Amino acid sequence: MTRPTIGRPTIEVDYTVLDCPDPAALAGFYRDVLGWRITRSEGDWAVLQGPGELRLAFQLAPDFVPVHWPSEGVKVHLDLVVDDMDAAQRWVLDLGARLVEGGERHPTFRVYRDPVGHLFCLCARN
Repeated sequence: MTRPTIGRPTIEVDYTVLDCPDPAALAGFYRDVLGWRITRSEGDWAVLQGPGELRLAFQLAPDFVPVHWPSEGVKVHLDLVVDDMDAAQRWVLDLGARLVEGGERHPTFRVYRDPVGHLFCLCARN
């Protein structure tokens, strides 16, 4: 691969976006999980603002189908760092997450699905 001869243009990450059938509902789930605030919710789009420039967005995708873990398709997931794994697990399960079978076997992280089916992990803080 050859590199372009011009200088690198400014390219930055704006949002991490999760497709879902109900952006407001999924934004509410992650708001409650992370303690961030919803800064925008307009039918087909919702945004959570975290510390600094961290933002998580949710986009309407009525035909969204979650992938099977761990064997199907390309996966992207969120890693959420926690100080107390058991307390964090109780919290996310009470909010509607589901522990993924097999995901509970790792000593430093556990795998879950959010209410729509996106994968995320709770990871022990190092």
